[in-house]
Amino acid sequence: MEHEHVRAVDPAVADALESEVDRQRSTLSMIASENHVSRAVLDAQGSALTNKYAEGYPGARYYGGCEYADEVEELAIERATELFGAEHVNVQPHSGTQANQAVYFAMLEPGDKILSLDLTHGGHLSHGHPANFTGQLYEVEQYEVDPETGYLDYDGLRDHAEEFDPDVIVSGYSAYPREVEWERIQEAADAAGALHLADIAHITGLVAAGVHSSPVGIADFVTGSTHKTIRAGRGGIVMTSEEYADDVDSAVFPGGQGGPLMHNIAGKAVGFGEALEPEFEEYAERTVANAKALGERLSEHGFSLVSGGTDNHLVLVDLRDSHPDTTGGDAEEALEDAGIVLNANTVPGETRSAFNPSGVRAGTPGLTTRGFDEDDLRTVGDCIARVIDAPGDEDVEREVREEVDALCAANPLYE
Repeated sequence: MEHEHVRAVDPAVADALESEVDRQRSTLSMIASENHVSRAVLDAQGSALTNKYAEGYPGARYYGGCEYADEVEELAIERATELFGAEHVNVQPHSGTQANQAVYFAMLEPGDKILSLDLTHGGHLSHGHPANFTGQLYEVEQYEVDPETGYLDYDGLRDHAEEFDPDVIVSGYSAYPREVEWERIQEAADAAGALHLADIAHITGLVAAGVHSSPVGIADFVTGSTHKTIRAGRGGIVMTSEEYADDVDSAVFPGGQGGPLMHNIAGKAVGFGEALEPEFEEYAERTVANAKALGERLSEHGFSLVSGGTDNHLVLVDLRDSHPDTTGGDAEEALEDAGIVLNANTVPGETRSAFNPSGVRAGTPGLTTRGFDEDDLRTVGDCIARVIDAPGDEDVEREVREEVDALCAANPLYE
């Protein structure tokens, strides 16, 4: 991939950009929140729309010269509406966190109550962690997964909601490997008189493709990232009913953001268009099948999987049973040395620090984009097991690196 214009004026940045492309080509990207967008999405995000201020919304901008910005944003909205079947879509949030922020700002006052999943059980910072603005502005309590099964404890959630009386219940997760039963969470929200925010950041593409159930039409608000399993321009999205449309739009702009990142919205439009093609459903199905194959192979190697497996794009490994002296950080570092990039992650009942937890999270979206199939993921599972079984063994890391090189060569990226 060439960066000739950058190189002509800034060789240092050009070197870094080309090195990043080489890194992606030559390693296995298994961070569950990452993916590889198409060249078309890359082109859109690097377009001249980066020059355009377009504060406001299509047809009601605060600047002139927005006719083509309007076209692009309207395309993104129309395509998202078709993909998800939502009544109202806002494509301007800069990230999934800012999509959540828009809902909170639209519907809550400081001190109002949020009930969300505990971060160590698979929740997200923007759902109420004390280090995040949500934990600082709102009163937050958190529900958990069942410690025995690793599945969401829907009955416990409902009991907690009735006792806590939250204003908003947040569903949707960053490290939960099972399909979510949105209706059961909605029942808990109804019983408590709470609003329901479903954050599908990780599974946006799986929901769009119909391989995971959708909360659209069930939850009051659905937010998500647009660059993970859906492979569109980097940013966020909010979907809601017409009842809340004006409140959400005002909370995005001018409530929480200024000018939208129009080049990213162009990338969203292109990616949403790609997701409307039949091939995208096949991609989403393969992503889930690959994750299942990976999880099964890791289980065969004696690793404990949270909930015993997966229904989506990720597996969450609890190392404490099989490798009690190996932390998630240890495993992450050793695997990266061998060319496998994933992340250390907390697990339910975490007994270590969040900075060096007891688990690792591995996802299949990026590998599936490259063309990896279930057999490939079984091979990847073998590689992961070999590295974690022999921490610090440079010979093993070198041998696995050679296997990774062969897999990357067979499934090239950005040729």
